[in-house]
Amino acid sequence: MTITKSTILTLFLALSSLNCFGQVTLSADGPGNTYNLITSVLAPGYNPIETPDCNHTNFGNHIDELWDSILGENVFRFHIHVSPDNDRCINFDRQRNEIKSYDKSPNNLKGTQGEIVEYRWMFKLPVGFQSSPNFTHIHQLKSVGGSLSSMPMYTLTTRKSNPNRLELRYAETDSQITLAQEPLASFLGHWLTVKETIQYGSYGSYSIEISKVSDSTVLFNYTNDSIVNWRSGADFVRPKWGIYRSLINSQDLRDEQVRFADFTVQELGSVAIQETHEQSIITLEPNPSNSIIKFSGLPLEHSILTVYNSVSSAITKVELINKTTYSLSVQSWPKGGYYCTLESARGIQTFRFLVN
Repeated sequence: MTITKSTILTLFLALSSLNCFGQVTLSADGPGNTYNLITSVLAPGYNPIETPDCNHTNFGNHIDELWDSILGENVFRFHIHVSPDNDRCINFDRQRNEIKSYDKSPNNLKGTQGEIVEYRWMFKLPVGFQSSPNFTHIHQLKSVGGSLSSMPMYTLTTRKSNPNRLELRYAETDSQITLAQEPLASFLGHWLTVKETIQYGSYGSYSIEISKVSDSTVLFNYTNDSIVNWRSGADFVRPKWGIYRSLINSQDLRDEQVRFADFTVQELGSVAIQETHEQSIITLEPNPSNSIIKFSGLPLEHSILTVYNSVSSAITKVELINKTTYSLSVQSWPKGGYYCTLESARGIQTFRFLVN
């Protein structure tokens, strides 16, 4: 990979104590005042809740709280009805009952370019849960700002098929692909815990793991250490949770209650963008590699080369004196994406490479 003149990445390590970064948790605290509770955490004084209440006022709030005997704690219950629920009295070919962060939310609920963010939550789909063949989303990461803001970046959705599926969908631009999928049946009737980690940026990484709370069995797992997680013109990325489904094939649906618990957003660190006027060209070849990566064009002055894995943990550090080339052995390293910083009198330069 060749780095030329202007824009380079400067890698900031996640501090040893994660408490130095922002963490926000939304947990149910018992029946009553549910909307106030959600608002107080996700967007104090504003409205982070998108429900079909407007067209179904006689039902009451479409999100409430109740005690769950399996978890031994209070949880959120999201209601959706085939009729008369819709999408906030705005769209009538779909229906939405979701909570989110957005531009009115605290900054530590907005994913920004360079940040590494971990999202955790639990959910339970009931036995007999029915999905649309079009879409039935339960989680999204959506960019805000720019021309692609209407298309979610990542979507966890269920779909009627043969067999019914849980799908992880991804869109780099304005079209989606399926990154991974599993039969839906094994997910139904169980409390599930989700851990989703994303590094926001043009050279990003992403992982998600869904496991059963009861015995920690992993039911769904996907990792990509080299994926585009930022869009031109975007201001930030926000999470959404709930039920958002198409009504085009409403005959396939039924009234549902989906339970959620303990939404957590944790900032783990950042890779910030910095400008430099350095004119030298440093190359890494071959890239990717499974044996040796050779650095060429290094400065003659004293420099320090530090290599980090995809979650910003330092794994090796080398002092270089009067060397314009250096060979890094990666033969025994796990496959995936890595970053390295080169600190010298010229400043800090950062490069990315892959081990295959």
